Amino acid sequence: MSSAEKTSEFVRRWDADHVWHPFTQMQEYLSAEPLVVVSAEGHYLVDDRGRRLFDGTSALWCNLFGHRVPEIDAAVVEQLGRFAHTTLLGTTHPGVATLARRLVDVAPKGLNHVFFSDTGATAVESALKMAFQYRLLTRGKAEAEKAVYLSFDNAYHGDTLGAAAVGGVELFHDLFKPILLPALKTPSPYCYRCPVGKTPADCSIDCADALDEALARADGRVCAVILEPGVQAAAGMLVLPEGFLTRVADACRQHDALLILDEVATGFGRTGTLFACQREGVTPDLLCVAKGLTGGYLPVAATLATDRIYDEFLGRYDEYRHFFHGHTYTGNALGCAAALATLGLLADGEIVRSVERKARVLRDALAPLAAHRHVGDIRQAGLMCGIEIVADRATKEMFPPGRRTGYHICLSLRDRGVFLRPLGDIIVLMPPLSSTDDELTSLADAVRAAIEAYFGA
Repeated sequence: MSSAEKTSEFVRRWDADHVWHPFTQMQEYLSAEPLVVVSAEGHYLVDDRGRRLFDGTSALWCNLFGHRVPEIDAAVVEQLGRFAHTTLLGTTHPGVATLARRLVDVAPKGLNHVFFSDTGATAVESALKMAFQYRLLTRGKAEAEKAVYLSFDNAYHGDTLGAAAVGGVELFHDLFKPILLPALKTPSPYCYRCPVGKTPADCSIDCADALDEALARADGRVCAVILEPGVQAAAGMLVLPEGFLTRVADACRQHDALLILDEVATGFGRTGTLFACQREGVTPDLLCVAKGLTGGYLPVAATLATDRIYDEFLGRYDEYRHFFHGHTYTGNALGCAAALATLGLLADGEIVRSVERKARVLRDALAPLAAHRHVGDIRQAGLMCGIEIVADRATKEMFPPGRRTGYHICLSLRDRGVFLRPLGDIIVLMPPLSSTDDELTSLADAVRAAIEAYFGA
């Protein structure tokens, strides 16, 4: 046995013995052969067997340009020559100040203040606490104690307790309801399985009416509405109808509730604009970003706020109006370097502008799948795509969860040179923004072949 083979064997054994993987039934995980990634180059992962796999998940939706990007590598190495990290409590550094300014420059106009954290969930957690403290500062303790958040069915905003409280994916969140903050829910526009029984032909975005009614019933108690603009990603790439975000923003203004937009998955070009909310010209009160911010290199997140929010936190020290929240690695210098290099690669707009054309390439290549007897729906916004696998197209009946249909289809894709991670029986495609037309076509061809092989053409 070679040295590399011995190392690989140790990795597999130690992984099995000690590593608890996220969102994974470990008993079943250990019954299959794990994928051991030993290197990556461009858009491809390389495993310990020497296979090159196209990274169709973009490292769980955060890798914009592929792996080992020279500009980002160089930026991180250069920062290492200065220092790796220092606290942001009482100090600052060039990287964090410059990154804050760059984010303000590219974000929707009016979001002038940036609070840094480390993941999408912590960016959302920060926004939720800001919204509550804003209510406390502007309306007093009695009103703040009655405050609630309003979010959408099928929403996913992370797994910290605050973020989970405003989540709406039953499989992820129902288990923890006894320890979560109370939050109101309203239907989301899952058009394939419409919650109000409409079809695209007769829908007037009725879910937006339901939101307005929920805000009215709450009678001013809602301190903030939180929404993933454009696409509810973890719910299975549910694409929201055009105009829905505008209706939500209007309802928030009418009922004096803050609007929090979670662009952790949709931000930095995924839908064809730098931020999904820009497609409808909506500026939220609070904007959460993460994932693609560093090109998929390091955990950096940010919550952007308007002057209206930020100014309420200003005052004398002994008034204790400041935001009592923070993280050890807030404004990490290496992460800021990676983020600045990422924004530099996006600066001329060419990569983002190419997304819509590349999305058409992917859509056209997937089109033949739409007629397959077990493909219920193909949803796509930019380079975010979900293929819903069903047991019966006519009734939209799902396969039993224990069959793990989506998992087995994605597992077979490894032999076709593709790595994907499904959401249940929804095959999710989230390729890097820099993917070539040939790679996108090959990705679609491989998915089609895998589905046809699993079920028969």
